[in-house]
Amino acid sequence: MTSISSKEEKTLDKSIYISRDLSWIKFNYRVLDQARNKSRSVLDRLKFLSICSSNLDEFFMIRIGSLYNYIDFNRDRIDYSGLNAEQFRKKLLIDIHGFVKEQNECFSKELSSEFQNCGFSIASINDIKDEDREKVYKYFTKTIFPMLTPMLYDNTHTFPILTNKVLCFAVFTKGETVKEKEAKRMTFVQVPQNLPRFYEIQNGDKIQFLPIEEIIRWQMQKMFRNVDIQSVTLFRITRNGDFTEDIDETDTNFLDEMKKKINTRKTGRVVRIEMEPNAPKSVHKTLLNKFEIDEFNIFEINGLVDYTGLMQFMKHPELRATIPAPHRQVNPISYANPAHENLFEYLKHKDLLMHHPYNSMEPVIHLLEMAACDPGVLAIKITIYRLAKDSRISNALLKAANNGKNVSVLFEVKARFDEEHNMQEAEKLQKAGCFVIYGVGKFKTHTKLMLIVRQEIDSSITRYVHISSGNYNEITSKFYTDLGLLTTNEGYANDVSEFFNVITGHSQPENYQYLITAPHNMRKQLTQLIRNEAENAKKGLPSGIVWKCNSLQDKDIIDEFYAASQAGVPIKLIVRGICSVRPQRKDLSENIQVYSLVGDYLEHARVFYFHNHGHSMVFSGSADAMVRSFDRRIESLYLIVDEKLKKEVVNILAYNLKDNVNSYEMSEDGSYTKIETNGKKPFDVHKEFFNVSEKDYHDVTEFILKKPQNAKNKLVDA
Repeated sequence: MTSISSKEEKTLDKSIYISRDLSWIKFNYRVLDQARNKSRSVLDRLKFLSICSSNLDEFFMIRIGSLYNYIDFNRDRIDYSGLNAEQFRKKLLIDIHGFVKEQNECFSKELSSEFQNCGFSIASINDIKDEDREKVYKYFTKTIFPMLTPMLYDNTHTFPILTNKVLCFAVFTKGETVKEKEAKRMTFVQVPQNLPRFYEIQNGDKIQFLPIEEIIRWQMQKMFRNVDIQSVTLFRITRNGDFTEDIDETDTNFLDEMKKKINTRKTGRVVRIEMEPNAPKSVHKTLLNKFEIDEFNIFEINGLVDYTGLMQFMKHPELRATIPAPHRQVNPISYANPAHENLFEYLKHKDLLMHHPYNSMEPVIHLLEMAACDPGVLAIKITIYRLAKDSRISNALLKAANNGKNVSVLFEVKARFDEEHNMQEAEKLQKAGCFVIYGVGKFKTHTKLMLIVRQEIDSSITRYVHISSGNYNEITSKFYTDLGLLTTNEGYANDVSEFFNVITGHSQPENYQYLITAPHNMRKQLTQLIRNEAENAKKGLPSGIVWKCNSLQDKDIIDEFYAASQAGVPIKLIVRGICSVRPQRKDLSENIQVYSLVGDYLEHARVFYFHNHGHSMVFSGSADAMVRSFDRRIESLYLIVDEKLKKEVVNILAYNLKDNVNSYEMSEDGSYTKIETNGKKPFDVHKEFFNVSEKDYHDVTEFILKKPQNAKNKLVDA
């Protein structure tokens, strides 16, 4: 495999933007770091290795799939890096080969040797005792064998359609007759995907996990009686799963169109093959030709093909018992005594801020469940992007509809990989009498809003509003960090009510009091706020910007950051994943520093802070700084107006900047360096937020207006 040319490398280095896809690979390296972290338990490290693998599956299906949509149809595409589609394909796949090599080494060299000490092992068939081997054989003959379907490919049999992300054997055989012996035949045998990945064997206090593919390999001859097996090769394909841009939302049969497109994931073009080592050249050649790919797309796995199956270990009763219980969630700082409060009454006087997963999502669910039964509640409106299985949110909406409430649900059925589940839930709600809207035209509804309209005893109307950065999913709320606001503030209520009218109808308000929305004018308003900081810096006034988000990729916003940096504005960006900003480049971004936090919880909250000459403006909400967020999604950010809650959110930013356990700093070349404690007391935000109180609050200005001690660039001091 050849590397890219020095000219192409120079093009990459010269670009003032980091490619979003190359940046994503750096993010997955940070996840892999968690699997390498020896201070974590072996099971915890295996969990992160599995997450790495799952992340990479999705990356190939969506990002590499999207790239092939350009290549296959000869469409022009120049990446942020400055490379065209084919140049960039090679660069991207070369970098992923490097990542996969390190991932395999982490499993085989760093983790496998630790299994025995932890009471388990990944066994081969030769490791199994005779009496246990009989049980394995019985499991094969009674359960696995009847499910296997050999699919022959030769001159008279067409090449079969192989399933996406499913382990498969390529078996080369020779026949019995003289004529058949002259030519090899290839047969494909797919591993059943609805059986556990490992057969579990208990031996005293030890657990053996025998991979199902090794059981099938052991008994492969049973499917080829009187046939000479020449070779058996395990592999796994990944198909293009990027189709949402092709959906015609104006089609009257939109749901049928969606269902058809979901099925195309089963037959989309192959973008990756993972294969065990030392496969015969004939296997390589056949697969490359049939899938119209090259060596860049084949990844040799010197370990376990498909690490996502490792999640089975966490579910074993004995191993699960060794996993420490999650930290008990604490009450929100603004809602210290929920057991003694009537939430409807409480919210009439105070706003409630929840910081998940440190605070439970229970107040939101409890409010909705009360609303479903409360005789005074007249209407409920909600946007839904992702739901938990057996969702309490969905059940409360069903109950509300059955109780005669006016329930309106905007269900985003294009939420990637949740399309089928969302359509099923939406149809269930619709049958119960809810007014269900399946997305809004060409825009994906990503905003998280809820509005409850309640008639009080005195006949007055109170509107209860929830705005969040996270989904209405009680499961992910336990390990995603998010911010949610519950309020009856009339400013928020008017804005959210108006925004629902925009989403479901044709209303076009000129402005909102507290909301910034997309695709209407979010980029424009954020741009103006950045420019205000630049103007203050030029006047010699204190200035500063701190943003916390999942991804930052929009060129227009990045250019504004560069201009503000050159004007002297100190800018701190806390970006978990993709970041296309090139920080600390001379005469461009010397005042910009980029950090990323990766640890026990998935950082999902969005917070946007502007110093505003001492009158800080702080926003939170659903949007990242991406082209898709500003132009192709319905999003909202809300201004935090309550001064106490604002201090709490500013402290969240300050704590993020103080973290020296989960934090990485990005360099000018796009690489990341783990921030070390260097003798200082460890400060882990994923622990500290369980103990924080108002007396602990930090002002973020101490981090942005003073020159950082270890900064490589010269910051403008206040």
